[in-house]
Amino acid sequence: MEGTDVNALFLAAEAETQNPLVPHLDELVIGLLAFAIVFGFLAKKLLPNINKVLDERREAIEGGIEKADAAKLEAESVLEQYKAQLAEARHEAARLRQEAQEQGAVILQEMRAEGQRQREEIIAAGHAQIEADRKAAASALRQDVGKLATDLAGKLVGESLEDHARQSGTVDRFLDELEAKAEAVR
Repeated sequence: MEGTDVNALFLAAEAETQNPLVPHLDELVIGLLAFAIVFGFLAKKLLPNINKVLDERREAIEGGIEKADAAKLEAESVLEQYKAQLAEARHEAARLRQEAQEQGAVILQEMRAEGQRQREEIIAAGHAQIEADRKAAASALRQDVGKLATDLAGKLVGESLEDHARQSGTVDRFLDELEAKAEAVR
């Protein structure tokens, strides 16, 4: 048993001396070699592709920024043009509104003048009609008064005064005398 005890002691001593966190040298060499092979493969094959994708992405971002800046400048230019056109349109609208007001005032003044002219024409026509009607009424009244006066005078005198010329002259003279007396009283 002694031999087995020695082996067990040797194994126990060996187990005490080896730290489980520290690998064996041959495992360390194989691990480093495998890491170098994988790293070399990745550096040769994968790293250029990654750099290429990153460069393309950087160029796309920079190009996008440049395009965005150009679009922003163009948008600002278009905005300024629209603002200028809007200001011009407002100015034109104000000018048209002012012209319309002036034309409206002129038309209103013309319509008032035309209305005044028509009113004066109507008044003049009315006065002329009244004067014509007055003359016609005066003439009819003279004839009626003359006839009545002649009939009355004929009844008073007892003879007929049928002579129209004499009758007309007498009546006209009588009425003229009455008008002259009426005007003298005024």
